[in-house]
Amino acid sequence: MKPHEVKKLGDDEIDIEVASLRRRLFDLRCQLVTEKVQHTAQFMHIKHDVARLLTEKRAREIAANKEGAK
Repeated sequence: MKPHEVKKLGDDEIDIEVASLRRRLFDLRCQLVTEKVQHTAQFMHIKHDVARLLTEKRAREIAANKEGAK
């Protein structure tokens, strides 16, 4: 997921996407135990996407708090 795609998402969509990616990460970890994962780089990509989403969510919270404090 690209950063410009993340900025287009709404707050609810970000929460849904984070939950989906965390579930996918859990499923990959389960597959790793049974040795069914062929591309281990997927872990890194999913973690980066989760971090991007959470960073954008936090930035929006900070911006909303600044506007509310004025």
